[in-house]
Amino acid sequence: MKSALAVIGGSGFIGTELVRQLLAAGHRVRIADKTRSAAFPELWTASDVRDVSSLSNALKGSDVVYNLAAEHKDNVHPRSLYDEVNVSGARNVCWAAEKLSIQKIVFTSSVAVYGFAKPNTDEAGPLRPFNDYGRTKMLAEEVYREWLARGPARTLAVVRPTVVFGPRNRGNVFNLLNQMASGRFVMVGNGRNIKSMAFVENIAGFLAMCASLGPGGHLFNYIDKPDFSMMELVKLVRRCLGKSESTPVHVPYVIGYAGGVLADLMSGLLRRELPVSAVRVRKFRATTQFCSSRVSSTGFRPPVTLKEGLERTIAYEFLGGRQRETSLPLFDSE
Repeated sequence: MKSALAVIGGSGFIGTELVRQLLAAGHRVRIADKTRSAAFPELWTASDVRDVSSLSNALKGSDVVYNLAAEHKDNVHPRSLYDEVNVSGARNVCWAAEKLSIQKIVFTSSVAVYGFAKPNTDEAGPLRPFNDYGRTKMLAEEVYREWLARGPARTLAVVRPTVVFGPRNRGNVFNLLNQMASGRFVMVGNGRNIKSMAFVENIAGFLAMCASLGPGGHLFNYIDKPDFSMMELVKLVRRCLGKSESTPVHVPYVIGYAGGVLADLMSGLLRRELPVSAVRVRKFRATTQFCSSRVSSTGFRPPVTLKEGLERTIAYEFLGGRQRETSLPLFDSE
């Protein structure tokens, strides 16, 4: 018999794709989100993880709860929202699950809990978050593990994705691809730094699979392999666009970082966010390469290769695909 599933944050980028796949598999799905779902408005129930009353109402009758809701951007104000949404929100989800006798939770954490980690860090890597997002995701994981420990029949799956991309997403990967496509891209550093990524269809497929996991705690990094270096990514994008694979303009890291600091000062003076910041330059230059020692043990196989996911995204965003689907929503994320 198919399950009744509640997806907190189901109106967002990953959530929308997850809901699509769960419905295709025949499950009954409810979206709990403070924002109305553009793709599935008939499944939407207004809910905020900070409001335990609305949360309990939205989760009623569910067998499995997914929590994808988070404050995640670099410029969240006030900063207390990270703790209110990510940590207190986790406590509210656990409280509602206990009240409603829900035995299974799937929580999307993040590789941000590792901070600037060594290349190919897996699930056993030390947790050293460098920002509020990573810190509060780490604390939220602890909240869910405490919930798990209070019930021997409970199931908890914690999934730590790397940066997720795909058509209609307006996060960092899109901004990077857009700069490359427009010819405005400048390489900070030598371009040999490696970036782990995940295609939205794949991470949603893995999350959907997690609903079938048995009792106990399960922890996974999620990354689509093989990884690309920045230079390899530039060449792939230009090849997909039918352009020459010429070497982009390089700027030494120290100069790029100084430009990011200057942009932060300008952002404060202008009171608006700029596309460049010191944190973004630092993250761009860093190698953020992760791996998983556990995903393969579940039998999950990603339906789309990383290269194909990039090619699909480029075709949709820059080769006319989006012009044919103007009614579909866009998603803003980091």
